[in-house]
Amino acid sequence: MDLKDKLVSSFMAFENMVDIDAPVHDVRSEAIRVFENKGFPTKRDEAWKYTSLNSVLKHDYSVFPKKENELEHRDIKKYFIHDIDSYKIVFIDGKYASHLSQTTHDGIDVCLMSAALSKPKYRILIENYFNKAATKDSLSSLNTAFSQEGAYIHIPKNKIVEKPIQILHFSTGNESALMLQPRNLIVVDENAHVQIIERHQSLTDNPVLTNSVTEIFANKRAIVDYYKIQNDKKSASLIDNTFVKQKRESHASVHTFSFGGKLTRNNLNFYQEGERIDSTLNGVTIIGDKQHVDHNTLVHHIEPNCESHQDYKGIFSDKSTGVFNGKVYVNKEAQKTNAFQSNNNILLSDQASINTKPQLEIFADDVKCSHGCTIGQLDESAMFYMRSRGIPEKEAKALLMFAFSNNVLNSVKIPEIKKRITKIIANKLGVNLGFDL
Repeated sequence: MDLKDKLVSSFMAFENMVDIDAPVHDVRSEAIRVFENKGFPTKRDEAWKYTSLNSVLKHDYSVFPKKENELEHRDIKKYFIHDIDSYKIVFIDGKYASHLSQTTHDGIDVCLMSAALSKPKYRILIENYFNKAATKDSLSSLNTAFSQEGAYIHIPKNKIVEKPIQILHFSTGNESALMLQPRNLIVVDENAHVQIIERHQSLTDNPVLTNSVTEIFANKRAIVDYYKIQNDKKSASLIDNTFVKQKRESHASVHTFSFGGKLTRNNLNFYQEGERIDSTLNGVTIIGDKQHVDHNTLVHHIEPNCESHQDYKGIFSDKSTGVFNGKVYVNKEAQKTNAFQSNNNILLSDQASINTKPQLEIFADDVKCSHGCTIGQLDESAMFYMRSRGIPEKEAKALLMFAFSNNVLNSVKIPEIKKRITKIIANKLGVNLGFDL
């Protein structure tokens, strides 16, 4: 039995495990039918032309972990941004770890999706927002069909969350191969502000496949800053589907830092449903060996007088492969749109490759839209200049690569995140620069 058939046959067992009277029962049932009809995407699909899931799907994944493995804080401390005070929602092998988490209902809701799906007090919000941003592609539908656990965050009107929220998913290796499908719902009401940090981390060399869906709703004048740290083991693969719907005068940014994992696919979709909206999509990718990272982005400008900014930087060595497929879509009504898209890459090896396809589809006539991509190597003249000043070759390369990615790091609003990413980059480059950017 292949993985698709296993998942479809497992759906009935899953339905028996959860509350079939929940408001999302019909949504789940429709979603599994969509997945059954479409199956997993292949390279015949234009959006997946440069990314094959064959090597990932060949394992016999456990869909429902059979046993729990408790972790202590000391086992996973290094994966937290531990030098800041924060709320924490921690999952171990897909199950909530209350002893490692710090949630709250004090003026805001930082809690579990399972609670929101089952408790009547959340019903209206679930009916209004759950699965209202996610598309009906096969992988998002698969996640919807098995949606049960993840983070549920609701920030009411005029609330500014004083400390960041960390969402952490750990896999322990209890199963020979494990598939996880976390579902996050984040609703930020008018004039509210929140910062969120997300990480998926395997603690084992056993294969792990995570198919994640996050829906973010930034209502009128809301501010949402979202940071994804992807630095997993080379036995772990991640398909991350994030959907952001913005209302009038809201600001939303998603920073994606991709440094590890076997295969990483980031599907990031922004929908601007109002005027004077600002959207930011930034990313840094540094990979080697045979790692594969694919960024697939969409910004849909629906109303006039809005902005979007995309800046993705990639550094590829060994036999690694990068993909960037970014689209900016401007409706006829979206006059005065200002959209910028850039994808710049450095290849450190003759065997590394990058497939990049920035796209603009513009149906308005009064806009400022630009896109572009570059693929090259390190600047030899800059290297010569630095070497002539006594800087060793390894450190000179690292400095140039830091400079290459610096403008992405400059837009990070949490200093501790910036320091952590700087250290990860230095570690990836095998140097200790002795300073923070």
